[in-house]
Formats: sequence, structure tokens, C-alpha cells
Amino acid sequence: MAFVMPLVFSVWNALLNNFVVEQAQFSGAEIGILQSLREVPGFLAFTAVFVLLVLREQTFALLSLAVMCIGVALTGWLPFEFGLYCTTVVMSIGFHYVETINQSLTLQWLSKDKSAYFMGKQLAVKSFASLLAYGSIWLLMGYFGVTYKSMYMLAGGLGLIIIVVLWFGFKQFSHGVVQHKNLFLRRRYWLYYGLVFFSGARRQIFMVFASFMMVEKFGYSVGDISLLFMLNYIFNLLFAPAIGRWISKIGEQKALSIEYIGLVAVFICYALVTSPHLAAVLYVVDHLFFAMAIATKTYFQKIADHRDFASTASVSFTINHIAAVIIPVLLGIVWLSSPSMVFYIGAGFAVCSLCLAINIPTHPSLGNEVRHNPLGWANQSIEAEPIAEGR
Repeated sequence: MAFVMPLVFSVWNALLNNFVVEQAQFSGAEIGILQSLREVPGFLAFTAVFVLLVLREQTFALLSLAVMCIGVALTGWLPFEFGLYCTTVVMSIGFHYVETINQSLTLQWLSKDKSAYFMGKQLAVKSFASLLAYGSIWLLMGYFGVTYKSMYMLAGGLGLIIIVVLWFGFKQFSHGVVQHKNLFLRRRYWLYYGLVFFSGARRQIFMVFASFMMVEKFGYSVGDISLLFMLNYIFNLLFAPAIGRWISKIGEQKALSIEYIGLVAVFICYALVTSPHLAAVLYVVDHLFFAMAIATKTYFQKIADHRDFASTASVSFTINHIAAVIIPVLLGIVWLSSPSMVFYIGAGFAVCSLCLAINIPTHPSLGNEVRHNPLGWANQSIEAEPIAEGR
């Protein structure tokens, strides 16, 4: 599952900016709307916990993968504004449910001492799949003249074939502790909620505007973008497992602090960059820093009740996408008058994340969630504080 999701999604993502500019004549405003619509299913990820009342998590994950593949396969057939909005939403529904369930299953199936290293290995597998996708784009479109429509169909169709193999080739695995099937917010998880909120805000600037800058400002072709993405994932393939081990060694607080300090510098450089080659270097460094976000998940695993994994994964994805739904549209408008300001705002988000990361304890655990607790929200009872409940 970790292989097929980026294999298909990477084709959609790598082609997107060139496809919408060349086929649908998008400007920064339209790409901002499209990316906001893409994040709406992420905002609604909390509904996953209700689906789990009738489906096992493993089954739900595979069905979600299939929906994502169908959305990608249809993209090339609708090369106009509202058609692209529709296929993006279909793809995104599957993508965000897969990501939600993936986080829950990973935290359930792994012990705390192995989770960071495994997530690094999982990231390496995802990177290999993305490399395969980008390499295929570079080869098939650059040298054999394959069209956008054919490339989208090839990616979506191959993904569906792999999902059929996963469906029939693997048994239903045990999940261990029975998960809560209701939605809730816990006061003692407030720091984790804050981290995922600002992560969603920063991620949009990287995914939407950094790559769009490459095409609009520096004139990168689809082949150039694919090679740049390939370079990103080569670094992940080589270093992600080591990053996982490193996080286990130094702890979440130090790892996240280093990440956010680095991202502040990267975003400021994005705002000032005038060289296409330096912009490419920044993009690779930016992507490498995001590999360190593993520490946010391992921090939560250490402070959480194991019964909370499925429900909190759903709620946290919604929190992550509150900013993600709004920011592309608003910053798309800002982009029209000042592209540099978009990246200065990103640096501000990274500073907010750094302030939160500093508050992570050296050895986080159940009952030791934060260093300083000005609002008295940590060390509370582990009983749920429901905001909605599925029956």
C-alpha cells in the first residue's frame, strides 16, 4: 500500500502544473482554487471513523486506493477548469482516506521503539515508487511522445491492477487493541493538534506555490519538474531510514526544532531567489526537511492511549486541513500581486511550529505530554471528551 499510493499520486502531481497551464490556461488564482478543493476531503477526514463502523480498516484503505486511482485515470479526459476540479476531488477523497488509515494502521501495528525506523523505511518505499513514476514520465513523455491523457490512464490503470493483487494476495491482519469508534478531542493532545495544524499550512506553500514557481517564474518544463522530483526522492530513498534512526536517537523535540529552523531559512530564500538552479536546490532541501515530520507521528504514539489511534488519525487530518482548505485560495490571490509575500508567510508558519516544538518534553509519554502547560491542558484524565459520536 505504501508503494501504490505514491506511484499513482506522483504522476498526477508531477504533471499537474504543466497540464493546467498548457491545457486549461490556469493562473495562480485557478491553481489556488483547485488545490483548496483538493484539500476539502482532507478536512472531512474525520468521517473515516464512521466508515470504520461498517468496514475494517484494511478493507477501507484498499477501497480508498481504488477511488484515488479512478480519479487520476479520469484527469486527462477533462482538460478544462470545472472538469479538473471534479477529478481532483475524486482523486483527493481516495488519497486522504488512504493517508488517514495508513497512519492509524502504522501506529497500531508497530511498537514504539521500532516506529520511527519503520516509517523511514516506509518513506523510502514511497520514494522508490515516486522515482518510478517520475522516471516513467521523463522517459515516456520526453522520448516517446506519450500524451497527458495516456499517462494519467496508464498510472490509474496500473494502480487498480496492483490493488486487485493486494486485495486477493494478503489476509486480513489483526489490529490488536480495539479502537474507539467515536470522535473526540483530548485536552492533553493540544500540542500535537497544534503541530499538525501548522504542518498543513506549511505543506500547502511547499506543494502548491513552490512547484508552481518553478513553472511560472523559471519556465521549467514537465521533464525538468520530473527530474527535480526524482532528485527529491533519490535523497529520501537514500536517507529516510537513517533519518528515522536519527529521530529515535535524538528525540522528537530536537528533530522537529531542527526541521522548523531549516524551513524558516528555506522559505525566506524562496522569497528572494532569482536563480532557477538555486531554486531547485531549495526545493530539494525543503523536501528533505519534510522527511523529518516522522517525529510528529512518533511523538503522538508515545503520548497516546493506543485505543485513540484510529479516531485521532481522522481528527488530526481534519485539523491539518483546516488551514489547507483556506490557504491556497487566499495565497493564490496574494500571489497575483506579490509571490515573495507567500513565502514570507510560510516562514511565519514555520516559526509558529518551532515555538510549539520547543515545548515537547525530552522523553514524551502518557502523562508527560508537554514541558510547559500554561492553560492546564495536559496531564488530564484519559477519558474521552466527545465532540461527535457514531452509533
